[in-house]
Amino acid sequence: MSPRQPPEPVHLVKHRRDRALKALVEGVPYIGFMGIAFDRRGDELTAVLPYDEKHIGNPYLPALHGGAIASFLEVSAIMELSFQMLWDDIESGRLDAAALSADALPRLPKTIDFTVDYLRSGLPRDAYARARVNRSGRRYASVHVEAWQDNRQRLFAQATGHFLMPLPDGPAE
Repeated sequence: MSPRQPPEPVHLVKHRRDRALKALVEGVPYIGFMGIAFDRRGDELTAVLPYDEKHIGNPYLPALHGGAIASFLEVSAIMELSFQMLWDDIESGRLDAAALSADALPRLPKTIDFTVDYLRSGLPRDAYARARVNRSGRRYASVHVEAWQDNRQRLFAQATGHFLMPLPDGPAE
């Protein structure tokens, strides 16, 4: 019987996860344009949309534009789904985290449909979103996203999206 291998040091796992997330975010220029950032704690991603005047739709209220909110939620869903997919590929050895860059990433899931529920006005301040993958198979995934500002229990928007998953060895159809 061979001796049991010691667990991998936590700092190496964290470094791989951070590198994978950074490459994923840099691979989507729209994320940079919107100013969206991601806070990773363990395997959980929280998307952050910092307040920016360009996100205001109605300056008289003022309130966030519905399109900016929908984009924020959709980006959050795609990034959660992609990060899970990417992380599985890295952990299984199909991808090398050290070789990841914005130009050398697997294909992202394609949106089939995306439904947003606007629950209240988005105020002129930072917004946060967290996505939950309900189902992810070889060809299809379903994701739910919730967005809040000051209070996690007081959502201002939520969404459900369905996505076509990319083929393992090629582009999504």
